[in-house]
Amino acid sequence: MLKRVFMAPDPGRARLRFAARAVLGIGLAVVVCGLAGHSLVGAVTGGLAALLALFTVTDSTVRGQAVTTALLPLVGLPVLAAAAELHDQPLARDLTFLAVVGAGVYARRWGPRGHSLGVFAFMTYFVAQFLQATPRHLPELYAAVLLSLLVAAAVRFGLWCYERRLPPAAVPAAPGGSGLARVTTRQAVQATVGAGFALVVGQLVSGERWYWAVGATWWVFVNTTSRGETLVRGFRRVLGTVIGIGLGLAIAVPVAGAPVPTAFILAVCVFGIFYTAAVSYTWMMLCVTLLAELLYGLLGVLDPALLALRLAETGVGALGAVLAVLFVLPVTTHAITDAWIQRALRCVHAATAEAAARLAGSTTADPAPRVAELEQLLGRVRLSVAPLVHPFNPMLGRKRRARRVLALLDDCAREIRGLVAVAADPVASHDARLAAACWRVEAAVEALTGGTDISTAPAEQPSAADPALTHLHGLERALADLATPLRTASGSPLVGA
Repeated sequence: MLKRVFMAPDPGRARLRFAARAVLGIGLAVVVCGLAGHSLVGAVTGGLAALLALFTVTDSTVRGQAVTTALLPLVGLPVLAAAAELHDQPLARDLTFLAVVGAGVYARRWGPRGHSLGVFAFMTYFVAQFLQATPRHLPELYAAVLLSLLVAAAVRFGLWCYERRLPPAAVPAAPGGSGLARVTTRQAVQATVGAGFALVVGQLVSGERWYWAVGATWWVFVNTTSRGETLVRGFRRVLGTVIGIGLGLAIAVPVAGAPVPTAFILAVCVFGIFYTAAVSYTWMMLCVTLLAELLYGLLGVLDPALLALRLAETGVGALGAVLAVLFVLPVTTHAITDAWIQRALRCVHAATAEAAARLAGSTTADPAPRVAELEQLLGRVRLSVAPLVHPFNPMLGRKRRARRVLALLDDCAREIRGLVAVAADPVASHDARLAAACWRVEAAVEALTGGTDISTAPAEQPSAADPALTHLHGLERALADLATPLRTASGSPLVGA
């Protein structure tokens, strides 16, 4: 797990810059809130608002990110008002919370912006429970949220907008259908049912910290699509929480809210949340858990019993998510894996065609965006296949096949990157054999996604003087080899059978 986080590729140091900017933006937001005269509660609210603005807004363009950031208070402030006004009305408060959960998940059908606004709405309601907000707190909390969002936006879009120098990020939409067949609709129902279970049982465990259970259910559903993904994420959330509580006993409890060491460790936690989010949910949850413990230390309520209660509530929330995905409109791992693999294969073909056109002399062909899209799609494939390759998966045959598919898709991506690098060379020449190889790649992709027979790659090997052909032939071999693991009859197939 350590190797996965600290040895994972970080092209262009994107994760490092993402995390460093978060520390800067959130730190400045908290400082500005303090200078504006806000209390500790206001500063905490502002810091969390800045964290959410920097973490959840993932539109593909800088302009889109700015628009989504501007929309956050339009969603968050009314939700904050509702949470505060209903503080002393438990039934109305709970029903409203469940409505926010369902609406927040359903909003994902509108892409990254809907996802960001849904997460912000949920977390605003959650933070109101965390801080026990009442109507008298609203003016200060409103001011803290607005001020912190302005500071976070100034850092993200002014002081350190490294995205302006990058091509627009590819954000593939989740596979869908119509009606209840749509994944977002199913998940909205699942999340609401799971959160309802967590809310009821969580209140039986603790009438004061019950919202932890609802939060655990919510975050298990974030960025998951299938039943298997959600189960794996629930396991990783509990594991990260357990490790984080252990660290809390060793770090947060002894620090006991002392301002200077707490501020330093909070900065480390923020960096860890942003740096590890893309590669390890367990590590991210470890950092989130330690951050929450440090905040409770600042508020003067942290003790070992509270940490044990957090673990119990997290378990309740994870159980609620598991029961919901197993019994309420389940979305199978196979159905989602099939869709993502087919989209990745078609992206392989599209990238190959763009690169071939560039080699043929086209001035408009640009394979770089296709490569970025392929990386995003392969990330979704890995997430979808994670339940199949998990160490606890007892189906060894499917585990081996899934690992083989991932390895061969990685081979495809490597050959595509090499081909695009060659195509970017202005002196690269076009060879008639390139067109033939590209046609064979197209035929292989069509065969894999259509269920027809795939021909093997040609035996002729290009020389080292033909790097483009070398990459194309490597791509052909990988596609031909994919036919075996994708079509082996074993329980439910991975794709195309």
